[in-house]
Order: sequence, then C-alpha cells, then structure tokens
Amino acid sequence: MKYDVDKFNAYFAEHPADISIDDIDMARIPRHVSCIMDGNGRWATARGLSRGEGHKAGILALQEVITACVRMGVDVLSAYAFSTENWNRPQAEVNLLMHLFAKTFVDELPLLKRENVRVEFLGDISALPKKTRDVFEYGLEQTRSHTGMTLALAVNYGARAELTRAARLIAEDVASGRLAPEDVDDSAVASRLYTSDLPDPELVIRTSGEMRVSNYLLWQIAYSEFYITDTYWPDFDRWGLVRAIAAFQGRDRRFGGLSAQ
Repeated sequence: MKYDVDKFNAYFAEHPADISIDDIDMARIPRHVSCIMDGNGRWATARGLSRGEGHKAGILALQEVITACVRMGVDVLSAYAFSTENWNRPQAEVNLLMHLFAKTFVDELPLLKRENVRVEFLGDISALPKKTRDVFEYGLEQTRSHTGMTLALAVNYGARAELTRAARLIAEDVASGRLAPEDVDDSAVASRLYTSDLPDPELVIRTSGEMRVSNYLLWQIAYSEFYITDTYWPDFDRWGLVRAIAAFQGRDRRFGGLSAQ
C-alpha cells in the first residue's frame, strides 16, 4: 500500500523521539505487521489502577498503531485482541472487554472510514454477546468496500481451534468428493484459515517481554520475524513501531536457505 508522504511526515513530526524515521527504508516496509498486545493488566497494576483501566489504555495504543501503520503504508495490521482462552478470565473483566470492543468500534468507525481501512475478524465471532456481535457485523459491512489497509482483529481466536476447523472443512470436502485426498496440501489448509485472503505476517510484535506465541497464528507465522519488547502494550506507540520495523529490516531472512549476503 502506498503512503502519503506529507501525512507521513506530519504524523511523525508530532511527537519527536530519540529515533529518526530516517532509520526506516520506506521501500521495505513489511506488508503484514501483527501485534500480540500484552501487558494491559500489568501496566494498570503498576499504576495502582484497575485492569479495566489498562484495557482502556490499550485501546488508545491500538488506535495509535493503526494510524502509524496507515501512514507507513502497511498493507495489513493484525492484532490479538481476545483469545479462546480469555473466556477463563473473571466474568466482570470479560464483560468489560466486550463492552469496550463494541464501544470502541463505534467510536473509531469514522477514523476507519476516513483512512479507508477495511476491517475483518479472525476467529469465531458468532460466540460473542449479541450486542458486540451486532456492532462488529455493522462495522464489517460499513468498511467492506474500503481499499486501504486491512485491520484484522483476532477475537475469540485460537490457532489450534482454527487448524481444527480447517481440518474439519477439508474432511467434509474429501468425504463429499469435492476434494481428492491427494490434493490436500499447504494451499488446501491455508485457503480454509481465517486469514485465507491475507498474506502471512512478516513481522510479529509482542509487548511486555513475554517469549511465547500464546496459540496465535501458528500456521501463518512459520517464517515471521519476531520483535519482543519489554514495553507494556499501553505504552507502545508510533516510535515503538518504528523501532520494530527498523529491527525487522536489519534481519537476514533466509527462509531455510543460505544467506544472500
């Protein structure tokens, strides 16, 4: 996706930092950046706040990263918002998250429209509360024709559940004769994942210093580059994204082969 040079320069000039945007090669921006947004609760606890306040602050961080990705010309931004395991959290926290999801989506729809961002969801949103689901489906319809960056939000998502679903769909197609067993290959699996219309992530960012993937995009991140930062998600900003992309551009991506350098 092309970026608007004037908007790009103005956006990154708003809040100067100790890193320069000149450290980025704009011709080598990753097409798909994916964020495991971790540390909302610990950010809040460190400040004597409720976990709910941490989630609210995390939404503001996501808003900034969305805008920064649009300004930098990223094609796809995906974000791990709510896992299949998150249902095990206290009910009050789950209820708050569902409320925040719905409210934020309504509040941010004008921004998504203005920036031509198309939204899609990874995961089974049919299991969400009706109010949240209705807002999500409305947002999908409102942004369906947008041609700018794709924002893929993983909600009620688990990679094992996604792969199990793909295996079941393949089994059904083989049993019905729509697919021959010998035609079950990588593309057959990939085409039945939630991300079937998206490129695989080139860069995965995980905040809060945790060194795990947490059942996230296990198939899709086979050759992704990882960037781990100790920064809690609510403190991750446009310059955190710049640092991550600078680190990505410094990697030698061999995909199992020998270095080209």
